[in-house]
Amino acid sequence: MSPRKLVILAAITGGSAADRDGGVVPTQPDEIAEETLRCYEAGASVVHIHARDKDKIATGDAAVFEDIIARMRDKCDALVQITNGIGWIKDKSSGQIRRPTDDERLALLHLDNMPELYSLAGTSWDFYHPGHPNNNEFSFMNSTELLRKWVPQVLATGGALEIEVAQTSAFPRLRRLADEGVFDGNTKRLWFDYCLGFGGMGTSIKELLFTREEQLRYFPDARWQVVGTHFDQFKIATVGLLMDCDIVRVGFEDNMQLPDGRVARNNAELVEAVAAIARTYGREPATVEEARQIFGLA
Repeated sequence: MSPRKLVILAAITGGSAADRDGGVVPTQPDEIAEETLRCYEAGASVVHIHARDKDKIATGDAAVFEDIIARMRDKCDALVQITNGIGWIKDKSSGQIRRPTDDERLALLHLDNMPELYSLAGTSWDFYHPGHPNNNEFSFMNSTELLRKWVPQVLATGGALEIEVAQTSAFPRLRRLADEGVFDGNTKRLWFDYCLGFGGMGTSIKELLFTREEQLRYFPDARWQVVGTHFDQFKIATVGLLMDCDIVRVGFEDNMQLPDGRVARNNAELVEAVAAIARTYGREPATVEEARQIFGLA
């Protein structure tokens, strides 16, 4: 079994995850900071965040992100990753709900308190989350033009970028952009996140294997991450780490169940569970400093 360290990434909030059956989703800056510390102590070296307003609604407000990141860093040195999906926006004058523009999403690349890590979806897709109790199905638009803007700007910050792969058609699209010079396909500061069960792909092992084969065709040397949704989160995490993935993601954004089906009380319990599985197969959780090296951060 590989002795390589495994980066555990905790996605603790999400844009629409809600409390249920004793599991409490942190939504306010102080809650997110406390949950970050718990996950860090449980073995996570990266914490992925969304921002919510005082009504627990997803927001792209830069000031809220700034507040969250500052509080997280007061608690521990876990690497911070921000989302590219900032939720719906309510127009103050008309009251109408709309999706954010590319420019509104790009504004998160210019925070004063910068995160180390970013994420971006590699394609548009019809998003669906089977485990959320509320209506959570929509078309998630991610144009080629957005990628042409976002990817170089992230890499220019010195940070690292996760590209979400919700369907394998992302790979030829991204290979084309790499060949155009939008990004270096061999950089250590870019990796792929196989998102299984979010509407674009199912959660079968065959789909995971096929996604891995497709990445090896287009980006054979790039790092990779796995995440499964709802009841399949730990199945995908286990098979992914056995396949020698670099990063595993768990957390309430995607799932609230422990491997035995019980609802976790907090995100740290999910981190503890995946860390125990990893150790069973010879993969120790990476420290923050080791994660920095894996992501090519200065």
